[in-house]
Amino acid sequence: MAERLIYLPLGGAGEIGMNAYVYGYGEPGKERLIVVDLGVTFGDMETAPGIDLIMADVAWLEDNRNRIEAIFITHAHEDHVGALGLLWGKIKKPVHCRRFTGALARLKLEEMGQPVDQIEIHAARPETISAGPFQVQFVPVSHSIPESSALVIDTPAGRIVHTGDFKLDGTPVVGERFDPILWREIANEGQGVKVLTCDSTNIFATHPGRSEAVLANPILDFVMAQPQMVVATTFASNIARLRTLADAGIAAGRKICLLGRAMRRMVTVGIETGILDNFPAVISPEEAAELPRNKVMLIVTGSQGERRAASAQLSRGRYLGIELKEGDSFLFSSRTIPGNERGVIRIQNQLSEAGVDLYDADDGLYHVSGHANRPDIEAVHDLLKPQIVIPMHGEHMHLREHAKLAQARGIPSMVVTNGTMVDLAGEKPRVVDQIDTGRLYLDGNVLIGAMDGVVRDRIRMALNGRVMVSVIVDEDDNALPDAWVELSGLPETGRAGVPLSDNIEAELAEFLERVDSRTVMNDDRLEEAIRKITRQVSMEEIGKKPEVTVIISRLAAE
Repeated sequence: MAERLIYLPLGGAGEIGMNAYVYGYGEPGKERLIVVDLGVTFGDMETAPGIDLIMADVAWLEDNRNRIEAIFITHAHEDHVGALGLLWGKIKKPVHCRRFTGALARLKLEEMGQPVDQIEIHAARPETISAGPFQVQFVPVSHSIPESSALVIDTPAGRIVHTGDFKLDGTPVVGERFDPILWREIANEGQGVKVLTCDSTNIFATHPGRSEAVLANPILDFVMAQPQMVVATTFASNIARLRTLADAGIAAGRKICLLGRAMRRMVTVGIETGILDNFPAVISPEEAAELPRNKVMLIVTGSQGERRAASAQLSRGRYLGIELKEGDSFLFSSRTIPGNERGVIRIQNQLSEAGVDLYDADDGLYHVSGHANRPDIEAVHDLLKPQIVIPMHGEHMHLREHAKLAQARGIPSMVVTNGTMVDLAGEKPRVVDQIDTGRLYLDGNVLIGAMDGVVRDRIRMALNGRVMVSVIVDEDDNALPDAWVELSGLPETGRAGVPLSDNIEAELAEFLERVDSRTVMNDDRLEEAIRKITRQVSMEEIGKKPEVTVIISRLAAE
């Protein structure tokens, strides 16, 4: 039976976030496997209320754990490594990554009580890692976090280049530049590149990407021009941007204060691993509060509107002794990820109410993307000359547009979404299986499945409110059941002008007076009847059918 070269995305294909990809080689159903990235995305109040993190369900990996050789992490962004500590215990295979990524990956494992000795640190190409039939190299690429890497994966069926997140940046400020000579070598070795699995995030951006270095002068000019306190927020992981902001603050004669645990952690790890050298000295919030306002620059977390991050805390008033005032300046040196607009706008309005002047990245002066734009993706196609292109890391429209681009250039391509297994061994990708994929939610400190009903019930309660009905049944035939009603998340008074709870109790009392004994003695029948009456009364009175919980207590006959 002919060996297959399979590609299976479990997360990150058809969405941006929670990346998790599987490659396999061998006889059908017996392929040896490697996993690339285990990331998260973040819950929101509309679709996942109360949920902290969302990640790919790895049930298929658990079922095939004996076939897995290793896990490879391309870089340290949360959507690529954030689920490692939560999911490693389900897979329990060695984790390969580079130094900076490894330092943060160890912290992920430590936080969840997992063994940190599973992290194996590697240098970039030419070092090669053997994992069953795979020979894997980390290839430096530029991105918005240090030591981002593509993977060159050599297999008996040909070479795969998995780009990870990347951009073409020759002057990235911090981290490694994109090296076209190195990539040309990769394309020309052996039989060339069979498969390019490629970042699709910015496929609709038609202009060439810009270097991180172009921001230095505009940001310096901005900070120099501000009369009072300056606050800037960006992604905590964008160490190059943190460096540019901090350098601008120092050049403008200001002291730098970092606010936010994630940001302090990134800077600390950057310094400890040697990625970030000569970072300006920082002061504490207490010191910042004592200095003249024109001598301080805050660099804070919360660029995406996170409620608990430093930006949101500052927008609501005093935070760690610091309060923003009229005439202060607040710079959003980041783009707003689609879906986060409401949170960001909420913070901006609160800052505006306090008289703070707002500046954002819309004019292109204060932010550049960490992902390759369409001309840059085309340049990578030209450099590598792959036989097959598989778009990844993007919503469906991004994957489809990328596939159309490749096909227009004469390269076979296919939109492969989460759960679709394709064989790449032939001249064109071929669908060979469909895997049930889902999501896991971190709810507090517990992992729950998307189909467990917890989030569904939470959404229903948020939309419709809740009524709890307590019924006491005295099994002495001469006593009628009694019912009490408690409301949650519902108006107290309905159309009739009387308390809704009294109205429901009156209807239930009338029902319980006439109900037959067979229904009273059957919990399921009694509960269903009470639930139906409660929802009917609520619909008539307030126009909603709430979630109804019925508690039946029985007093035994003497």
